[in-house]
Amino acid sequence: MEKDYLVYKLSETIKSTSRIEKDLFTQFNVKRGLRNEDHSGVLVGLTKVGDVVGYEKLPEGGLKAIPGKLIYRGIDLEDLCNGFQNENRLGFEETAFILLSGYQPDAEELKVFSKLITEKMPLEQKARMNIIDLEGDDIMNILARSVLEMYTFDPNADDISRDNLIRQSIDLIAKFPTIVAYAYNMYRFKHDGLALNIRHPDPSMSLAENFLYLMKGRGNYTELDVKLLDLTLILHADHGGGNNSTFTVRVTSSTQTDTYSSIAAGIGSLKGPLHGGANIAVVKMFDHLKIAIKNWTDVKEIDTYLKRMLNKDAYNKSGLIYGIGHAVYTISDPRALILKEMARKLAEEKGLQKEFAFIELIDERAINAFMTFKGDNINKQVCTNVDFYSGFVYQTLGLPTEVYTPMFAMARIAGWAAHRIEELNFASKRIIRPAYKNVGERKQFIPLKDR
Repeated sequence: MEKDYLVYKLSETIKSTSRIEKDLFTQFNVKRGLRNEDHSGVLVGLTKVGDVVGYEKLPEGGLKAIPGKLIYRGIDLEDLCNGFQNENRLGFEETAFILLSGYQPDAEELKVFSKLITEKMPLEQKARMNIIDLEGDDIMNILARSVLEMYTFDPNADDISRDNLIRQSIDLIAKFPTIVAYAYNMYRFKHDGLALNIRHPDPSMSLAENFLYLMKGRGNYTELDVKLLDLTLILHADHGGGNNSTFTVRVTSSTQTDTYSSIAAGIGSLKGPLHGGANIAVVKMFDHLKIAIKNWTDVKEIDTYLKRMLNKDAYNKSGLIYGIGHAVYTISDPRALILKEMARKLAEEKGLQKEFAFIELIDERAINAFMTFKGDNINKQVCTNVDFYSGFVYQTLGLPTEVYTPMFAMARIAGWAAHRIEELNFASKRIIRPAYKNVGERKQFIPLKDR
């Protein structure tokens, strides 16, 4: 038998052997995707790190939509961001401290912690050379491999004591931007034939500014650019214990595996286009809409085209408007509201007011188009999610799409680390192991000569 035919036969067989009918999930009361029938999440754990709120459960049953809230260690994200902006300072390092520790640092603690982050940003010489030698087009894969390689440089890699977990967490938070920037510079050198720029992190800069410096060089970004990048890192730093990548980190951490293996698993989860790659899909959609829609202020033309998209008659014919809707948020995504106003300021600085007004109008009309299209078939309100504006911000900052999802990881590593520490410090540790019901038919073993 030819090898290609065997592969084809296996593929065809899988069509039936791997198919599980939807009604079986209802029959056995299985929560598909760990979601209840009302689309709320199945409660599988407890945490003090973060909370994601988009609805209230009514006493008589069902859900009531409410404005979205994202809570970091008991602090409303909106209050946290407003606090940083009112004091005219950056906030990602402090956000990471709060997530890791559970309390707000005083000035001296924040100064020492921020200095520790910048001191840890440089990579070991061997790690730098390995990134340069790595082949591959996907920076998320290079990030995962680099994290696994950090295991070999850590003399206490398997130690899960609290002190060591904190040390490892700070090291990972610090090194993610450097790994991503070096990996991208290597990517553009190999694929585009551009100069290979390996700059060293500057200890006088924040993590956000260091990333822009490593990516673009000194003088090629503004103070507002740094503030916007810092803000996006804060907004993406955590999203509760139930998001796919954080849950992946918690599941692997429950086995008491090493930090690097657990975080690499989280990176693999985040890489998936249904999780971390959504902002790229939004950017590509906007690039298309800016050409397909001739008059950016014509509501009728916009509505008509969006309806065609929902009917799978335009753009990529997926029936989706990217950046609209969220698994938890209903009336509003607090991250989108915060980012939208800062994105407006960025558009003004860069002379992109027309583009921003167009995106803002798409925001309004897309929600209206979706609700109208679904009609009686929709069971919850939808809102614009953070991806709707984050892609525009990254594009306006002059950052390439290749680093959009890695930048998500740069932020989320703070939350991953906090959840891992919590998972390993429960009073009663237990490996996470849900059950699966087998619905396949039983078969008799047939001797090889009789098959």
